Amino acid sequence: VTVSPMSPVSLTAATSSDEEDDSDSSTKPIRSEKKKSPASLFQTGGDPPKEKKSKKKAAPPKGDESEEETPETLQKNSNKKGKAKKSKKKEERPPSPVIEVENLEEFVLQPAPQGVTVKCRVTRDKKGMDRGLYPTYYLHLDNDKKVFLLAGRKRKKSKTSNYLISIDPTDLSRGGENFIGKLRSNLMGTRFTVFDNGANPDRANADWSNVRQELSAVVYETNVLGFKGPRKMTVIIPGMNADCERVPIRPRNDNDGLLMRWQNRNMDNVIELHNKAPVWNDETQSYVLNFHGRVTHASVKNFQIVHSSDPDYIVMQFGRVADDAFTMDYNYPLCAVQAFAIALSSFDGKLACE
Repeated sequence: VTVSPMSPVSLTAATSSDEEDDSDSSTKPIRSEKKKSPASLFQTGGDPPKEKKSKKKAAPPKGDESEEETPETLQKNSNKKGKAKKSKKKEERPPSPVIEVENLEEFVLQPAPQGVTVKCRVTRDKKGMDRGLYPTYYLHLDNDKKVFLLAGRKRKKSKTSNYLISIDPTDLSRGGENFIGKLRSNLMGTRFTVFDNGANPDRANADWSNVRQELSAVVYETNVLGFKGPRKMTVIIPGMNADCERVPIRPRNDNDGLLMRWQNRNMDNVIELHNKAPVWNDETQSYVLNFHGRVTHASVKNFQIVHSSDPDYIVMQFGRVADDAFTMDYNYPLCAVQAFAIALSSFDGKLACE
């Protein structure tokens, strides 16, 4: 089953409320009365920030320049309605959002600035001897400069699907200094965990601060009986503290990770997200989701991730625009590594889920 981007014809009436909610919530006082702000959706408390993280607080200014431009880029693809109130934004529209990436390693692990949608493009390279089986995936900012962010590739000798994520497009080695994270699946290929580049718990230092963090987990609902229907995904991420920084989740063993916490409903400092259920469209005989023009091809891999308390706030969306090209947009509280790894999990061949 594929998920089609909604056709422009069906955008007219159905999405006026979506668009309002997709834009910057700070300009919509009505919304805050009805729903929690995005920041409060993801706040779980957590430990006070450690000293070494304090420099990361300087991150939001990187997105500040784009904050004023982002709302209209969100509407760029859905301005077919010609509403008068949006016209004043048209003058500012031409420039792409300016997202400065000064320190790549820092940027890809930082949450998206609030109110800014970070728009990216994923390309899949299948050329070369074994690239057909082990393609390389590249993530770039989807703006004029096409800034490179991350590369990912499946490891060859691994029993389960294991993707290395690097901040260097040419160095995808586990031991290299550009290794920034990895995505690991279970044997079935239905559950995935995303780690940063910290140490294995076996090599922990005294205060455990060097141990790898779990950045997210993805669970695909198995479809063993063969009923055709859209994929169902659950995404589990660490919550955010009062300073809007990710609460570190450093499992000491396999029973302490995000997947086990979620399975045991031990949801302290953990947030559960789901893919937005597509709607069946009789006219096109397909399941559709409104991607506001950011996705153009129907695909089983197209998805949007939302919080059940506010399904209009798209935490992340991913979808096909060409045979080997996809758009990937993410919002607070996700960082590029989390979003890219979630996207990589959708490429994996999960027979039980199709």
